[in-house]
Amino acid sequence: MTYKKGDKHAGNKPRTKKKSAVLTSYEKSFGNISVTCKTVGISRETFYRWLKEDPKFKAKIEEVDESNIDFAETTLLKNIREGKETSLIFYLKTKGKKRGYIETVDSNVTVNPFLELMKFATSNDID
Repeated sequence: MTYKKGDKHAGNKPRTKKKSAVLTSYEKSFGNISVTCKTVGISRETFYRWLKEDPKFKAKIEEVDESNIDFAETTLLKNIREGKETSLIFYLKTKGKKRGYIETVDSNVTVNPFLELMKFATSNDID
């Protein structure tokens, strides 16, 4: 089948190959968009346009992202089993919140530092 110039399907073969190359590079770079675009020779704008306009492309990108999260979680759990403290703390702060493993910031301010500074400044005025 041949396509005429201006046909909405004209040029899809090269684009399909380019998208396939993007998906391969995206997976190899663990989802790094800048590296992917540079490796394949497309702009970030093109990447995001394909993501917006092509549901199949978007689904495959999301599949790679999910796979990367699975990999990271597996590595985190491996580190926890090995007793790596930072991994343990991170896990408890994110997954153990309902058990009280959460950092809080005390925002009870009983002194207004500006007023205290003004009192000090006015009490030390030189006449």
